[in-house]
Amino acid sequence: MTGEQAELIALRALGWLAGDDELWPVFLGATGAAAEDARERARDPAFMASVLEFLTSDDAMVMAFCDQSDLKYEDPLRARYALPGAERVEWT
Repeated sequence: MTGEQAELIALRALGWLAGDDELWPVFLGATGAAAEDARERARDPAFMASVLEFLTSDDAMVMAFCDQSDLKYEDPLRARYALPGAERVEWT
């Protein structure tokens, strides 16, 4: 996955989170972000990585987002790995 594709998935995830009245405040609290700053911070790869970190922390969120966005369930995690600051963890 390219960085550009990953950023697009992260942007879609941010929009999906912002549109959910229950998840949006949880996301803001978990990341320390302010709702007013989210649009500007969407240009920051580190912030977008935090969007995907939050999303991929819960299988149900991943599935709901992917079902609504017509993505494969593994796409958000693949996108996270394509953004700066992620190290792929091998569980052996």
